[in-house]
Amino acid sequence: MSVDTHCPYCALQCGMSLTPGAGPLPVTVAPRDFPTNRGGLCQKGWTSATVLRAADRITTPLLRGSDDALHPASWDEALDVVVAGIARVQAEHGRDAVAVFGGGGLTNEKAYALGKFARTVLRTANIDYNGRFCMASAAAGANRAFGVDRGLPFPLADLGGADAVLLLGSNLAETMPPSVQHLASVRSRGGLVVVDPRRSATAALTGEPADVVGQRAVPDDGRSPGRLVPPPGAGPVGDQGVHLQPVPGTDLVVLLALLHVVVTEGLGDAEYLAARTSGFDDVRRSVMAWWPERAETVCGVPAERLRHVARLLAAASPAHGGAGAYVLTGRGVEQSSQGTATVTAAINLALALGLPGRVGSGYGAITGQGNGQGGREHGQKADQLPGYRRIDDPAARAHVASVWGVDPATIPGPGMPAVRLLRALGARPGPAGARTTYAEDGRPRALLVHGSNVVVSAPDADQVAANLRALDLLVVCDLVPSETALLADVVLPVTQWAEEEGTMTSLEGRVIRRRRAVDPPGEARSELWILAELARRLGSSVSFPTDPAVVFDELARASAGGVADYAGLSHARLDADEDDGGPGLHWPVPTADHPGTPRLFLDRFATPDGRARMVVVDHVGPSDDVRADAPLYLVTGRVLQHYQSGAQTRRVPELDRLVPEPFVELHPVLGVRLGVDDGDRARLTTRRGAIEAVARWSDRIRPDTVFMPFHWSGEGSVNRVTTDATDPVSGMPEFKVCAVDVRRASTAQEVVA
Repeated sequence: MSVDTHCPYCALQCGMSLTPGAGPLPVTVAPRDFPTNRGGLCQKGWTSATVLRAADRITTPLLRGSDDALHPASWDEALDVVVAGIARVQAEHGRDAVAVFGGGGLTNEKAYALGKFARTVLRTANIDYNGRFCMASAAAGANRAFGVDRGLPFPLADLGGADAVLLLGSNLAETMPPSVQHLASVRSRGGLVVVDPRRSATAALTGEPADVVGQRAVPDDGRSPGRLVPPPGAGPVGDQGVHLQPVPGTDLVVLLALLHVVVTEGLGDAEYLAARTSGFDDVRRSVMAWWPERAETVCGVPAERLRHVARLLAAASPAHGGAGAYVLTGRGVEQSSQGTATVTAAINLALALGLPGRVGSGYGAITGQGNGQGGREHGQKADQLPGYRRIDDPAARAHVASVWGVDPATIPGPGMPAVRLLRALGARPGPAGARTTYAEDGRPRALLVHGSNVVVSAPDADQVAANLRALDLLVVCDLVPSETALLADVVLPVTQWAEEEGTMTSLEGRVIRRRRAVDPPGEARSELWILAELARRLGSSVSFPTDPAVVFDELARASAGGVADYAGLSHARLDADEDDGGPGLHWPVPTADHPGTPRLFLDRFATPDGRARMVVVDHVGPSDDVRADAPLYLVTGRVLQHYQSGAQTRRVPELDRLVPEPFVELHPVLGVRLGVDDGDRARLTTRRGAIEAVARWSDRIRPDTVFMPFHWSGEGSVNRVTTDATDPVSGMPEFKVCAVDVRRASTAQEVVA
């Protein structure tokens, strides 16, 4: 008998059915019709069952021995070590010296329980999660403008009715392949606009050939290393849309120029702006500084192409009789030291055109991780409590404390966001060689990691690994020996997607059910059980149920009245909805008879006055810009076959064979100039260090830019050299652009010679 559930990877949460069997894998995967994937799956989804029986799947707790190796242990032995270590660190350094790091792939139930455990049992302020690497800038921008953050405040299928979609910093064709079908109609109308320094698989959907995307494939005259000369008057030629290929780190300039055109040519929706927004006059004045010709000198996109795109979007907007338009952002523009500003500029453009809060139009952010939406709603983020409540709000603290059965005064305040937390880990020698205390240096001495592989996924990863080694206690819950788990003092084996019950929240705010199809191998246990056991052994009187349905009911009560209100939901209601052919319910769902909210903002925005706030922003540029000793841009991203840190997909033989190692993508013109041939090993050096990988020539990328995917560890781990500079508002790291020097790597024979 098959079990209906969802794919374990991205936030598209494609519907699939699992049939337990007696073959080499515990289940057979088949796609099923669901609104986001409409019966499609990508290569990762089709092969997802392989990870359930990975050759090195962890099936018993592991303890680091006196020989510095990890050895099998019983659960009692492992949990005793964890409890003793926590007690020792907190006795010596205080509660905040124990930190917790969560993940955007945890179910809503586990994310909720983890936040509750940190604040009621450990009573530490220091909890954050890897969603800080994913959605933080989009969340900050949306909260500031709309008063609420839901990645897509409309169903993904709504894109199909639009005349135009502006997509910045997202390669959907590789990261979420089944989603591309929702762009078919807008492509047929010539309305897909993709902003990306690479001619990605998604940019290619515009129909524009690589040599006419707005820059000539030649170096400039040498006055500004790596800059390109735009062809005079280059105009749109794609039959399905337009690809804008800006200088990395200048997407904000593109948006400011588009809004300049909308304002100066009278293309905005004046009635909407007057009735539904505030702050437009200040924004209008600020974008006067970014006329297209000036913008072209910074972003490299020809002025006439900027004008064409602004007019295309305006023609598609309801104010001008169009069927609708959407502005969408992704990590390529958000993982930046000006990520929140870029999201804000995208929202300002959408508001000027009168898009948000209208059926068939809007602004949205493409959530990446499987539960990137729900994972940030229920308490594993440094500044939030369940229901997307602010942790420094007295009313929010009182409400959640009443559900937890604790005194509100015992709930800690905001902790360190992810990058600052990882940067702060581990003791350092004091002035005379003696170890300092947490009170003196603010550096946590113990860390519990759930659902994250920070040694590969964090910026400046070598320093992160060094900080992990300097901890007194590192505990990692994982299903395979990831690079982070291999550094741990204690590794606890946990269940996977097909082995557990729970809920996830898709990129549209749609709450859906994850269902158990098979038993976990060996002694793998759910994090709900682990947290309950640790709470009991640490002497807490706070209740930690282990039944996911019961945990969800508590989560629903804790979220009641919050921004992300799940109060009207339960496992039983979600099951009944699906049995009736329903597609899940979008939050907020405040009562048991509420139908859910597929589209937000139709009547008002979630701000005190009901108006969307337009905020002035301006371009500053990357924190680590090109210079004489690093004259090229390094950008990072994903490939279709792999996911996040690769801890799962690199263990799938079918996927590993297709893309077995990291690579450096560079333009042939740049390769010739540098003496780096296709197939050579290239050495990339930034201020953080150096890495090596195989060079691949491609005319899909700007000649001033190189691209590397981030799914690998070791000498080709690109996050070893990315900057840990962060956005001042969101705390999101600037993964997507930094300055780099690229050379042909020396061979062993050359070194010997």
